[in-house]
Amino acid sequence: MKYIIRDAKEQDMDQVLKLIRELAIYEKEPDAVEITVEDLVKEGFGDQPLFHCFVAEVQNEIVGIALVYYRFSTWQGRSIHLEDLIVKESMRGTGLGSALYAEVLKYAQSKGVRRVEWVVLDWNTPAINFYEKSGAKLLKDWYLVQMDKEGVNKFVAEL
Repeated sequence: MKYIIRDAKEQDMDQVLKLIRELAIYEKEPDAVEITVEDLVKEGFGDQPLFHCFVAEVQNEIVGIALVYYRFSTWQGRSIHLEDLIVKESMRGTGLGSALYAEVLKYAQSKGVRRVEWVVLDWNTPAINFYEKSGAKLLKDWYLVQMDKEGVNKFVAEL
């Protein structure tokens, strides 16, 4: 199979959003995606983009993405967070995921970051096995902590 991995363009964001929605279904959160194509274009392109996106393309169809952005660690300095690595279900097992993963790590190396980090669901055994085989460490003694918009608003209102 012949594929191309390249930087995403504004006009790719509709296909990117379709893959984001496919991931939400896979992760058993089909109604969780609130972002729009317009949000992706606004936040990913322009003078100060908030993320960088790679796409994997087969015959002019985007069948995979890897979306990253910078974070800052008080211990390590600048790092890159891999928000999502998504491969269309029909294309899994073809090597596209490995190719996107490699592109992210090459990008991180080129940017001189000291760490790349991401989260993976504890039931996603294929992904966990892949990441561990690649040399990544799973930090099982840390919890992911989030507060959604409603929680933030409630907290601030009670101050």
